[in-house]
Amino acid sequence: MTSGTFEVDGADLYYERRGSGPALLMISGAGGDAGYYTQVAADLADMFTVITYDRRGNSRSTGRTGTPMDLAEQAADARTLIDGLAGGRALVFGNSGGAIIGLTLAALHPGSLAGLIAHEPPAVNVLPDDDPGRGFFADLADRYARGGAPAAGRRFAETVRGEGTYRWPDDLWRRFLGNQDHLFGAEWPGFAGFRPDEAALKAAPFPIVLGAGAEDRDTYYARPSVEIARAIGAPWVEFPGIHMEFLRHPDRFAAALRALAAWAHDEERAPDPRMP
Repeated sequence: MTSGTFEVDGADLYYERRGSGPALLMISGAGGDAGYYTQVAADLADMFTVITYDRRGNSRSTGRTGTPMDLAEQAADARTLIDGLAGGRALVFGNSGGAIIGLTLAALHPGSLAGLIAHEPPAVNVLPDDDPGRGFFADLADRYARGGAPAAGRRFAETVRGEGTYRWPDDLWRRFLGNQDHLFGAEWPGFAGFRPDEAALKAAPFPIVLGAGAEDRDTYYARPSVEIARAIGAPWVEFPGIHMEFLRHPDRFAAALRALAAWAHDEERAPDPRMP
């Protein structure tokens, strides 16, 4: 594994790169830390050049300003990393908020992607109007305004199935706690307002796959993946486990992601049947 920092507009992003082969950029969700994927990235390094990073303002990256962030800025950071570390194109995997960033990246910068795997994007705005999950972001924003990051963070953990049943790596946990104000104060509005650009995603010249964990059925962060897949005509797949299965059982998660990433890579290289 090699690590370093990469300069983007207004920030230096900490990154880790492992392995060789086609580039696979992995985007983290809440907390924005490369450490979520440490073991999965190591497991996949025999097949892919796996790039993980701390998103802007999180953990070992700079760029924290205290002002609300635009998802377009998050997507631009990912694109710059792909340009600088992956030769301009990469398969992209994103979990949770990282899946939202991946969907934004796919819509705004399609030339940078060889494929997208979006795991449990909490895109609650695609849910029916009467779905209780639509109030998730507003509820936590209110808790943050009234009780700060500890209050919002406790409620967030309560809504994520499986949290508290396994141990996070100590260093990752410490960095996550230091990122909470950035998450709820700066990143939250962008995630809360996200709506996928269905037309752009339908027109994407690369495979897009949506998916969710087998134990996460009927959660507010799994249901949107089904809605988005249906809306854009993309395949939907079931992953093993829970929202953070890559921390609880990274070997199981890596095996599922390996198969799917290999399929996406082969699919992207296949001739378009619509072309003569």
